[in-house]
Amino acid sequence: MKELTENHWSYTKHAKFYEYRPNYAPKAIDILKEYVKANKKANFKVADIGAGTGNLSIMLLERGLQIVSIEPNDAMREIGVEKTEDGNIEWIRATGLETTIKDKSVDWVTFGSSFNVMDRDLALKETYRILKDNGYFSCMWNHRDLNDPIQKQAESIIEEFVPNYERGTRREDQRPIIEKHNNLFDEIFFMEVDFYFTQTIDTYILAWQSVKNKYWDLKTQEGKELFEKITNKMREVMPKKFDIKYTTRCWTAKKI
Repeated sequence: MKELTENHWSYTKHAKFYEYRPNYAPKAIDILKEYVKANKKANFKVADIGAGTGNLSIMLLERGLQIVSIEPNDAMREIGVEKTEDGNIEWIRATGLETTIKDKSVDWVTFGSSFNVMDRDLALKETYRILKDNGYFSCMWNHRDLNDPIQKQAESIIEEFVPNYERGTRREDQRPIIEKHNNLFDEIFFMEVDFYFTQTIDTYILAWQSVKNKYWDLKTQEGKELFEKITNKMREVMPKKFDIKYTTRCWTAKKI
């Protein structure tokens, strides 16, 4: 079968660690569901792009929506299929640039922590194609609150071993890329919701293994050694259990 990836990123070795990451703030999803008028239309359909192991898809299913989940990575999609086997959901092996979904067939397109791993210009054009008239686009991430004491501690440990550590596109304001396509989308709505998530140091480190970055590639010996140095220091100086602050940030826009 043809290998499908977004921006040549493979998450096969990271898939099993996604269960240790905090899901999006429930309040944020509730607000979004109301904003996109999901309660006012029968058979409201959502395309969840880059659905991974189904974290966002499950939250949408729990709110009574019909979902088609797009995920190119086999390992992640298989976990997602198993977790959602009893839901009103269809899983498709495809990418956010070529979803294989019909023109004007969905009411809402969501990107949960996935918009940054693909060509965003092309992804917006594909989103426009598959959205019904006056449909909505949303991209969202959970961002670690870098002012939280625990996060500051973790950041200082990472920067001790990776002095030039950068957090990438996922931390950027997405408004400019959406405004660049103001012939496709308008009425940009930005929202952020803070929440706390309880973790042990063990689950916190397991969650870090779901992270794909350029500094510690766990497929390489060098990457494994760097990650081990960072996490050994975390175990040494960080608490055994803690409540840690995150912020769900989301940009939503309406199809013109």
